[in-house]
Amino acid sequence: MVMPLSEFGTTHTAMVRWAPGTYFNPHRHFGGEEIFVVEGVFSDEHGNYPQGSWIRSPHLSQHQPFSVEGCSILIKTGHLLT
Repeated sequence: MVMPLSEFGTTHTAMVRWAPGTYFNPHRHFGGEEIFVVEGVFSDEHGNYPQGSWIRSPHLSQHQPFSVEGCSILIKTGHLLT
């Protein structure tokens, strides 16, 4: 479930809820990405990030996210162009 919060130019902010067992294909982020884990555990090939974690990925970074137990995240993309 995705709840968009704001959009301005290339910047998008949303609250996202992932069900347990959610797996995404590898993807790249134009303009970078920041994630704050509100609940549960967000994971990718770089590690596991429990509630309270903040992940900052630079422009054109790539990852393959998933959540074994499910999670809620605040995500902001497209604002790290420089």
